[in-house]
Amino acid sequence: MPANTIKIKIKKLHPDAILPSYAHPGDAGMDIYSVEDVIIPPKERKTISTGISMEYPEGYCTLLWDKSGLASKNGLTVLAGAIEYTYRGEYKVVLLNTSDQEYVVKKGDKIAQVIVLPVITAETEEVSELSDSVRGSGGFGSTGLVKNSANSK
Repeated sequence: MPANTIKIKIKKLHPDAILPSYAHPGDAGMDIYSVEDVIIPPKERKTISTGISMEYPEGYCTLLWDKSGLASKNGLTVLAGAIEYTYRGEYKVVLLNTSDQEYVVKKGDKIAQVIVLPVITAETEEVSELSDSVRGSGGFGSTGLVKNSANSK
């Protein structure tokens, strides 16, 4: 096993469950699949079963993340995506349909990707002041907007 590989145990909770898998060597996320047929109406969200549970070592977490094709072509985005290493229940994916068209999820469809990440635990300290920085408190749009060539005419 390469140095940046960990062992993950996956349990099928449903006979039709498909184990998560990487589409290409070096991918960050493994595809995760639906075990049910679901219709997601426009502007609504549904929680979709994957039929699997997972176990991985302390010091790691998993994130459920969008599939770029589903997001760009169909307006589907994943909500509620961080899962702790202590969770042993079924992985379910909350999909939000941001489009004006209903979206049909079929059993066996890729619905998200699961990304395994190391966890860094932060030690917090309350202070009365923070150090200065180049950006300071500049937020939303403070670095300037990129002009769209269609809008700059």
